[in-house]
Amino acid sequence: MKNILFVAVFLGLVIYVIAANLPATVSGEGIHFYEGLFSEVLKKAKEENKLVFVDVSASWCGYCKKLKRNAFSDKQVGSYFNEHFINIDIDGEKGEGAAIAQQYNVQGYPTLFVIDKDGKVILYSSGYMGTHDLMKFGETAFKKISDSSK
Repeated sequence: MKNILFVAVFLGLVIYVIAANLPATVSGEGIHFYEGLFSEVLKKAKEENKLVFVDVSASWCGYCKKLKRNAFSDKQVGSYFNEHFINIDIDGEKGEGAAIAQQYNVQGYPTLFVIDKDGKVILYSSGYMGTHDLMKFGETAFKKISDSSK
């Protein structure tokens, strides 16, 4: 009987830990990241006349995971970024991500930047950002491009 109780408690704890670490984007809130090639994102940005928000991370990076879990999953952040940007999440150490990381001189993870539809950097930042700072980052990038088009 003690063994059954131990197994039940253990399984409950495992399920809780897994669920607590899932990003809220699974439920549809938060930033929606385009799943495809970088060239497709640039094409989509041209078609929709939007900027591109780029997150360059690595699978082993603790602050990258924290950024995804806390800031990227925020409903308000997601609403703003999904409206104003084409968003892409790139692993800077795999596939085309390594070449993109080199092209944009990524020195550490996470690195966030906003580019225009031609790939020109509008705003660049490296390191973890909380929800408030990420919102300011997005608003600053959008304002920079809006001000330059006047």
